[in-house]
Amino acid sequence: MPLNSKVESASRLSIAPMMDWTDRHCRYLHRLLSRQALLYTEMVTAPALVRGGAVHLLDHSPQEAPVALQLGGSDPVELAKAARMGEAAGYDEINLNCGCPSDRVQSGTFGAVLMKTPALVADCVAAMREAVRVEVTVKCRIGVDDQTPEEVLPEFLSRVGAAGCERFQIHARKAWLQGLSPKENRDIPPLEYDLVKRMRGYFPSLHLSVNGGIGSLDQAEEFLEFGLDGVMIGRAAYHQPADILCQADRRIYGTGTDSDPVTVARQMLPYIEAHLAGGGRLNQISRHMLGLFAGRPGARMWRRVLSEGAHRPGAGPELVEQALTYVIPLDQDARPV
Repeated sequence: MPLNSKVESASRLSIAPMMDWTDRHCRYLHRLLSRQALLYTEMVTAPALVRGGAVHLLDHSPQEAPVALQLGGSDPVELAKAARMGEAAGYDEINLNCGCPSDRVQSGTFGAVLMKTPALVADCVAAMREAVRVEVTVKCRIGVDDQTPEEVLPEFLSRVGAAGCERFQIHARKAWLQGLSPKENRDIPPLEYDLVKRMRGYFPSLHLSVNGGIGSLDQAEEFLEFGLDGVMIGRAAYHQPADILCQADRRIYGTGTDSDPVTVARQMLPYIEAHLAGGGRLNQISRHMLGLFAGRPGARMWRRVLSEGAHRPGAGPELVEQALTYVIPLDQDARPV
């Protein structure tokens, strides 16, 4: 199955799937900041969709496209059914999680623990590809626990690639399934970017993106200039979304103009109004906007106004407008905050 050219192009820069963070409201915000970057859902477990009937987990806006659904699971038949549901819901890609190290994920025999069973991952990928027309991709680690990444990662890519996965997002850290928390697994194991770069030479036909610890567009451009096919950014894109996404379309894709966080904040207002009209709360959206002006004068008051007021009954778009009054354009003198 050939790669979807639109999604393949978008994957030059992607925003990592992050539990409790990259929900539909976060993705809508990120899409306003960048028209090109590939967005990912939080991980949705196949059992929740197939056995639990939790189809609401597939809710998203067409404006988020291109957007990928990340699935968690280890049963090929169940993953195939979940993938089919995701395709029917309109997702542009189905991604299999082979990187999450949390205890809850391990107990379900999926996530990073799947690095130990590449043959099973290959079976899962084959079943999912048979079930859907959209591309099936895999997000993985370089290894887990006492595995030797230099041996494990090439074998994993080879076996899963042979099953039909043509695109991988590689988190350049090993995951320790025992002894480290999920948070510690994001920081403590050393990053091994050079290993990921070597995979580019070993597997020239695969589309490889690097993930883990990448905090700027400058760094992303260096990986792309080296020859990697894509860069996936997580926490930096969430906490400083404007720094990563406002210039992304021009610098990474060579198209369009830079977006402006003040304009984007105002573009969120109709979306907020619609969410409130449907019974939602402002803080369900505004929590993703707190970092929108990170590093700019007035950012602290922006965060404070939203953090203290968005949870209150009746809070709405006017609170966002109030918070915006504290944000100073970069070419003006800073006011005390």
